[in-house]
Parts: sequence; structure tokens; C-alpha cells
Amino acid sequence: MVNLLAAYADRPEPRSVAVVGNQPLPPDPRRAKAIDACDLVIRVNGFVVDEPGGPEAVGSRVHVVVFNRAVRATKHVFRDYRKRLYLLVEPGRMHWEPEDIPGWWPGDLGYVPVPNREVVLPLSDALGLPSREEGLWSTTGTLAAWIARTSFPHATLVLSGFSFIDDPAQTHWEHAAGDSCIVGPEHRIAAEGRLLDSWTKTGETELLR
Repeated sequence: MVNLLAAYADRPEPRSVAVVGNQPLPPDPRRAKAIDACDLVIRVNGFVVDEPGGPEAVGSRVHVVVFNRAVRATKHVFRDYRKRLYLLVEPGRMHWEPEDIPGWWPGDLGYVPVPNREVVLPLSDALGLPSREEGLWSTTGTLAAWIARTSFPHATLVLSGFSFIDDPAQTHWEHAAGDSCIVGPEHRIAAEGRLLDSWTKTGETELLR
């Protein structure tokens, strides 16, 4: 998967990777430019991007989309889809999730499943989640950040849009697209927040609030 990710980046060995979650963020041209300046930009599920001529908040570039089967697709998710890599995370396949492709998925758009054994389970181990025995696993956003960090360990990692780093006790998500939902019972976002926050202490990961 590392070679596949690199094939979509601006350079074969990305020096900087941005992972953008879906937390609503106020306009900030500095943040937007820092995200778009990265060699590889990964966005998650029903993401939004800055519109031309509109406020600058989270940038507009997209190389990779990491999504799950319950994605609430915004108008941005499939824009220019032939130029992007789509990575499907499906940890629920270890327990109950069906294999069927969602009926609304574009017929000419392929995707690459993220392997549970090689990617999801090592992250669960790092979080202390017994994903092999119980229906517990990380959010899609943290999994996207894990993919970036482990795939390109020497690159600068830029994180933005991860509300649980500052609010680990929240029980509902507010999304930049304008909707909201409960925090799924399969997640332990306090542990995820501690993990991502620990990365920012290494000097190789920057959190843009």
C-alpha cells in the first residue's frame, strides 16, 4: 500500500503528508495553505474542501480518500475521482460487516480495501483495543493518520480537524459538512486522542487547530 500511496503523491517519497479530519474549523489561510503545501493530502469520509473564492479553512487538494461503508458522501467526495486513490476501511468485517459494495457507489470507481491484519489490528494494539475479540476499533480519521505515519515514517505529518484531541469526552460529532451524529460505541476516542497528541511531542507531527 505504501507504493500505491506514493504513486498518488506529488513526489515518489513524500516529505510531508497531511491528514484532514472533519471537525468544523474557522477560516485560517495559514492552515489551508499548510495543508495544500503537503506532498500528499489525505481526507476522510464525507469531507469538505475550500470552494474557489470562498473562505480558506482546510485547503482544497485531495490525493487520497479514506472512507468506511457508512460514509455520508458530500459533493466533494467524488469530484475528480479518477485522479484520487480511495481506501476502504472495514474493521467490522472481522465481526459482522457485509462485503457488499454500497449501491450508490460509482460503477466505474474502484477502491482498495485496507487490510485489517496488517493495518487495523496493529493500530488497535497501539490503542489497547481488543478488536480481535470485540467490536471495538479506531475511527476512520485515526486510521488514516496511522496509515500516513506508518507508511511514511520520515515525512512531516500535518494533522487537522481531529476534535477528540481537545475534547475526548464528547459523545456527538459535529461535521464540517454541517451534519452531526453520535460517536460510535465501537470507538474509544480518548485513547485515540492520546495517541495522536503523543505524536505531536516528537517534532515530526504538527497539529493545526
